[in-house]
Amino acid sequence: MEISFVVEQLLNGFQLGVLLFLLAAGLTLVFGIMDLVNLAHGSIYMIGAFFAATMTLALDSFILGIVIALPMTLILGMVLEVLALRTLYARGHMDQVLATFGLILFLNELVRIIWGPAGLAIPLPLFLDGSVSLPLGIVYPTYRMFIILIGIIVALGLYYLVSKTRLGMLIRAGASNRTMVGALGINIRFLFTAVFGLGAMLAGLAGMLIAPINQAQIGMGEDILILAFVVIVIGGIGSIRGAFIAAILAGVIDTMGRAFLDVLLLALLPANAAEAAGPALSSMLIYFLMAVVLIFRPQGLFPARNG
Repeated sequence: MEISFVVEQLLNGFQLGVLLFLLAAGLTLVFGIMDLVNLAHGSIYMIGAFFAATMTLALDSFILGIVIALPMTLILGMVLEVLALRTLYARGHMDQVLATFGLILFLNELVRIIWGPAGLAIPLPLFLDGSVSLPLGIVYPTYRMFIILIGIIVALGLYYLVSKTRLGMLIRAGASNRTMVGALGINIRFLFTAVFGLGAMLAGLAGMLIAPINQAQIGMGEDILILAFVVIVIGGIGSIRGAFIAAILAGVIDTMGRAFLDVLLLALLPANAAEAAGPALSSMLIYFLMAVVLIFRPQGLFPARNG
């Protein structure tokens, strides 16, 4: 097995992890601060992809399309929080699950009405539609490296925002004791709306970045949302650092499992059985990791008070 292929799969895993982080970061902020289980987070990921596709095709510029689609997704998230989700804060988690599941159905149909049942493909600009040469003779797609770079920049910026700024201080205080924050004169409703909008923008960015690879399509956020929930459980609810580390772990484990597990099983099983069992077992590895973490660290690898 060539070392270059192994490194390439590691990079693919890191790229998947970065996308998972963008989705999970907003989810963990909303869950950690508002105690809101938002199943519709994946629908915002989907709509962000459609916003970017529409703007890119209209302006003939992928970068400009993302720049315009980001505030559109921010506004969408804030509107959804004010109109649909604000009344759920005082309700139990089961009510939140049922309400946001209904919101998934509504948003899927809304996208179908606006954009139609077919997906939208996003053409890449020439400077991203190529490959870069790395050490060890590795040739890797430029756009995937671009995703990794953007993800790292956003992760650092978000960590700085939460850890070093006044808004971040309010976010952390709201996660610890929202009643006290409100008593100190902070507009807790506006804080919640701003945090939800930030989380929506991060989810939308993940959808925008994956759309040129898989295209924008209805229901694209539902499968990856499950992985995002696994990530925040592993990393620790409310922890940005935990979400990043857990997302990278999940992305690498998932990608490496799909690439190599069937090869390893050939030593134990017949070829047809190994090929059938490999993909199934690889999809279980992340959930196995979550189970192990829950056994030894029920609050996650980096609980919010440490993250």
